[in-house]
Amino acid sequence: MDLVGRAMANKKKKLRKRRKAGASRRTASEPSQLTAGQWFEKLAAVQARLRAPDGCPWDREQTHASLRTYLIEEAYEVLEALESGDDGKFAEEMGDLLLQIVFHSQIAKEEGRFSISDVIREVHYKMVRRHPHVFGERRAKDSAEVLKNWEQIKKEERAAAGKKKADGSNQEEKAGSLLDGVSRALPAALEGFQLTRRAARIGFDWDNVEGVFDKMSEEAGELRQALSAKDAKLMEEEMGDLLFASVNLARFLHIDPEIALKKANAKFFSRFRRMEELASEAGKKLADVPRAQMEEFWETAKRSEKSASRKPAEAGRG
Repeated sequence: MDLVGRAMANKKKKLRKRRKAGASRRTASEPSQLTAGQWFEKLAAVQARLRAPDGCPWDREQTHASLRTYLIEEAYEVLEALESGDDGKFAEEMGDLLLQIVFHSQIAKEEGRFSISDVIREVHYKMVRRHPHVFGERRAKDSAEVLKNWEQIKKEERAAAGKKKADGSNQEEKAGSLLDGVSRALPAALEGFQLTRRAARIGFDWDNVEGVFDKMSEEAGELRQALSAKDAKLMEEEMGDLLFASVNLARFLHIDPEIALKKANAKFFSRFRRMEELASEAGKKLADVPRAQMEEFWETAKRSEKSASRKPAEAGRG
């Protein structure tokens, strides 16, 4: 971790300590009950104060670019907290993510571009506009139709925005695509998930899951052919096609591939750490253990994992 990263981590720890301390000593002057809007105004005021000339040196130095890493980190920490089942941690991490939105908005306000009020207003209007079955006359019989309408409305919005160029003219620009709203900055698995999900909403999809499995088998066969041909460029292409097909399978099964892979990564990390412990208990380093014994350690780690997961369920039944 670089100096900026360590500084941010230390700052977050101090903030969390202050939050806990503050929660236990509410002053009599502070209202016991504030609305969400009032708390939001207080948060925005705090960030503005931190960015003021006599505010916090670290906060004043930050830019949109320097905060990019923290925006991503906070989003993943929210997911981790959600998985933990700890509501206190979940609420705290969502607050940290919200702070990033306020932080970026404050920087933009200082540069005369937009404010947090603009951000809230735009998303408010967008939610009303994209739910005509709730706020308008249109009707939707199920969630599938809601999503289909949502994508159509987004496409119409992009088409309308595309008619106006930066110079204010109304010259027609190139027609937009249903996929235009998928950010190229997304992690590859999430980008593939979003692309295929949008295509599926207008009917470009398999009839059943067997079609996706067949596609994966087809891509695996093409990868084997590329491997036999020792064509590195083709191997990369076919590997990408196979990964894309597996993302499509996840989407078809209503599984987020990014979250599923994160869980698989965590499982591998846990099992590998257990393998290292088993090797240490045997007086060895894992790197010095024969491959066959590594496999034994792996199976032992898997059994331990399954045994540990059964105990809470058994306790719940008791």
